[in-house]
Amino acid sequence: MAGRPRPQAQTHSPSASTRRRERWLVVLGIALHAVYMLSIFDIYFKSPIVHGMDPVPPRLSAAPAKRLVLLVADGLRADKFFEPDERGRYRAPFLRGVIEEKGRWGVSHARPPTESRPGHVSLIAGFYEDPSAVTKGWKANPVEFDSVFNQSRHTISFGIAYLTVHGALIPMNMKTLQQLLQQDKLVIFLHLLGCDTNGHAHRPYSSIYLNNVKVVDQIAESVYNLMENYFNDNQTAYVFTADHGMSDKGSHGDGHPSNTDTPLVAWGAGIRSPKFLAYTEKPDDGFRFVDDHKHDAPTPQDWALEGFERVDVNQADIAPLMATLVGLPCPMNSVGSLPTQYLKISKADEVEAVLANTKQILNQFLRKSQLKESSSLYFKPFKPLANYSLVLNQIEELISGRDYETAMQHSEELRRMALSGLHYFQTYDWFMLMTAITLGYIGWMLNLVLHVLQSYTSFPAILLKRAQFYPQNTSMKVYIGGCFFMGLSSIVLLLEKSPLLYHAYVFMTIFLWTRIVQNFEFLKAVWRELSIMPFKYILNLLTSSVVALVVLEFLVMSFFDRKIYTWCFLALGILSSTYLALFIQASPALAIYIWLACWFLSVFTLMPAEIPENNNLVIFSGGLIILIALASRWSNSNSSSFWLYLTRANKRDPRSFKLFIVQVILVAISSIMVWLSTSHRSQNRELHSLHQLINWSVAAVAMVLPLFSPPSVLSRLTSIFLGFAPPFLLLSIGYEAVFYSAFAMVLIGWIFVESANLHCSEESGSSRRRSLVDDSVFGYEERHLQLSDLRIPLLFVILFNVAFFGTGNFASIASFEISSVYRFITVFSPFLMAGLLIFKLFIPFMLVICTFSALTKVVRIPRLGCYFLVILLSDVMTIHFFFLVIGLVIKLP
Repeated sequence: MAGRPRPQAQTHSPSASTRRRERWLVVLGIALHAVYMLSIFDIYFKSPIVHGMDPVPPRLSAAPAKRLVLLVADGLRADKFFEPDERGRYRAPFLRGVIEEKGRWGVSHARPPTESRPGHVSLIAGFYEDPSAVTKGWKANPVEFDSVFNQSRHTISFGIAYLTVHGALIPMNMKTLQQLLQQDKLVIFLHLLGCDTNGHAHRPYSSIYLNNVKVVDQIAESVYNLMENYFNDNQTAYVFTADHGMSDKGSHGDGHPSNTDTPLVAWGAGIRSPKFLAYTEKPDDGFRFVDDHKHDAPTPQDWALEGFERVDVNQADIAPLMATLVGLPCPMNSVGSLPTQYLKISKADEVEAVLANTKQILNQFLRKSQLKESSSLYFKPFKPLANYSLVLNQIEELISGRDYETAMQHSEELRRMALSGLHYFQTYDWFMLMTAITLGYIGWMLNLVLHVLQSYTSFPAILLKRAQFYPQNTSMKVYIGGCFFMGLSSIVLLLEKSPLLYHAYVFMTIFLWTRIVQNFEFLKAVWRELSIMPFKYILNLLTSSVVALVVLEFLVMSFFDRKIYTWCFLALGILSSTYLALFIQASPALAIYIWLACWFLSVFTLMPAEIPENNNLVIFSGGLIILIALASRWSNSNSSSFWLYLTRANKRDPRSFKLFIVQVILVAISSIMVWLSTSHRSQNRELHSLHQLINWSVAAVAMVLPLFSPPSVLSRLTSIFLGFAPPFLLLSIGYEAVFYSAFAMVLIGWIFVESANLHCSEESGSSRRRSLVDDSVFGYEERHLQLSDLRIPLLFVILFNVAFFGTGNFASIASFEISSVYRFITVFSPFLMAGLLIFKLFIPFMLVICTFSALTKVVRIPRLGCYFLVILLSDVMTIHFFFLVIGLVIKLP
């Protein structure tokens, strides 16, 4: 029965040796996760560059163009370029005329990270740079690589001129400049930054950004007229594109189509004229670009370009296109495929250009194969290319016999196989890495289970009572065996010239499993104890494990569809309120409160991740926060039933009431400052320095005040809730401010449910009641962990993930609205802005952590033991994500 007293659980008092072991385990866990996190750089963030190949010049009868002009509009997304404005006029009339009368067009598909440096490297060098190079900025190259700029006779750059260009700058007078301009293989590069800066500041649907598209078009027209008037020889090729797009929130970096889809327009010497086609529905041929777009994606009707052949490319394909136009070898590390639909050359030259592109990619494959074979004890070659030389000879014979169609097919097939071979060697070590890291995580989790069983459960006492001794197997055999395997693996890795991190992965894994072997006797004793347990206990253990795994799988799925949390909290509201009403027999008002709080929170994961501005919601949330705080204050004065677990040690100090009033006033001031700051910005007026000072002061003071709150659970949590409210409000622009209140209501409800459950499971009486009133919650002795306590760390993981996805996608700072920091800073300062955004994102996490810590004190379970269980549950998800990353790597082109 719900109200029947249960026997008192045995108290748990960790020894000094346990504390030392815990400190050591925490250090080990930090080191392990840091080392294993770096494995992602060896799997995905791995530089594809190899050196030692020779360039492959195309054997063309003549270069299609004498010079090339590359115009890159930074941050220009495809739809804003092609679509008409509100008056039905196209924003880029000159380039629109080029598409209809002079050249070819399409969409260039970029690959994440959609940032400027990787985008430009892809455009001019033809490969997708190691994503970690984003942090290197523009001035330093992480590695040396070849590019169209390096292969050209001269490159003249305007904009970010030092991007990936090597060689000395040539001082010149007008005479020298005229001589240089008359030479062939000349590349002129213009980097147009306006769309990017205006997109960040005003967003891509603003009139300022859209007007900048017109400016870019005017610049392209001016450059074209200047070049044609000066040279007047029809020997200039033009390529217009963008390095990346721009999301609706004025950001970029991820793989959303608004960031990956960029315009591509090419015209001039060597470029085909427009080709007119009747629009027909094309079946999906299975081909996918690097951003996972279909090969024959439908053209939006408002672009009005259905009749003009659209030729989409991967962004890396533009490099071989530009190289071929001016008769240059493809960059030696390029993985781009030459888009022949853009080229206006003879069939013989077209085949020679594709063959040169194929040989350049094949040379990379052969070099990577050679390097891997020279360092592998057991080399596994890429079998589909074992007879590549025969295929090359066959292609040469077909070209000699002028069978260009068949030669083209063989060349393109060989190029596809060479690209597959490059991917094979790029992921050659993935199986070894996956095995080592998976075993390492499993070993780490088993070590956590061992520590929790030995330090926080009653198993040691039970085993000792049954005279089942379990001395650690610390004999020299265990240490010698571990050292032997470490030494053997080190020799193998050294012979294979593996990176230093490979040694760390393997050493960490062997070390963890050595510790498991040391506790083998304890594991045997636990297994014997479980074998004699009642069937009901074993069934509960299996059921709890299965439920935990199912919940964790749902959490993994939520990373792809956050609406899962809506269904989760709709169900949780019904189940928890029913449990309260039927089994705990708590107050009906509490059951209704839990139901409403869960359903209120379920709404937010249905809302868009891109938060629309609505400052009325922010101001309304300030009032809602004050109402919640008043209700909590009233609850704190309740001295009946389970409330005593939350209000004990509350001495009704008058200073606590004054603190509460001050915190409420600060919340009200922050709401007023949101209104004032927004009104100034809406009138295009600069934020007053006094307003900034008030905002900073209110946020700083509010976060300090919870340190002076009373020691009772509910009073302290309410103070923390009020303390983080002002900075969160001042950093909010819409519904996320209301999420703060809804999230806090669920956290308070969690405390209420656990307190009611504890009240019904423990003895009651006047002596017990006096103890609850007089004693502090922080002075209670801890008890051992029980199987049913698994619900607490599991709920912690769920709520932690809700804080993660409740108002959007925490995975990328770029996905958050930068205008939310304008109430603190009005000048562009990326580090301070990022710091404020990160702080705002961590506030819900802090609420969960504080609630979790208080809850462990209320139910008197070891907090560190629960944290170890949280880490255990999180690492189960980590392994799943690790395999998802491996699957992504295998699918990458």
